[in-house]
Amino acid sequence: MTDPSQAGVLKLGIISDTHGLLRPEAERCLSGVDHILHAGDIGRPEIIERLRGIAPVTAIRGNIDTAAWAKAYPETATISLGGRTFHLVHDVHDFRIDPAATGIDVVISGHSHRARFETAGAVLYLNPGSAGPRRFRLPITLATLDLSPADLAPVIHDLGAA
Repeated sequence: MTDPSQAGVLKLGIISDTHGLLRPEAERCLSGVDHILHAGDIGRPEIIERLRGIAPVTAIRGNIDTAAWAKAYPETATISLGGRTFHLVHDVHDFRIDPAATGIDVVISGHSHRARFETAGAVLYLNPGSAGPRRFRLPITLATLDLSPADLAPVIHDLGAA
């Protein structure tokens, strides 16, 4: 793997709503990322352990993460990576902070199972969709995000039917 500090690009894996299922397709897609962000609804603690076998992980709990093991994960998290500040919240409708006023560059959420990204002002809002069991006929997805000093380049990956 290339040292991201030398290449100037940091590659992040963004995943959510695994609901206890980490598909081999997701593991392959995340292979080679520098850090993984999990936006909640983990489902089982083994999911995070397997993700840690790929890269360091920052994870929050979602509304289904109610068992005792899930108390180890916060409801939200703010982390700096590659010179950018990320805020993770499971349901973007629970986000009550003005991101621009607090220095947040990227808001990562899950919950809706709908993959999408948009920029509002100078803030990127990214929902990787659901990488777990298929729900509501929605695609099974996750995202990667390439960070360089000048750019944020998100990509939604469709993991296919399963």
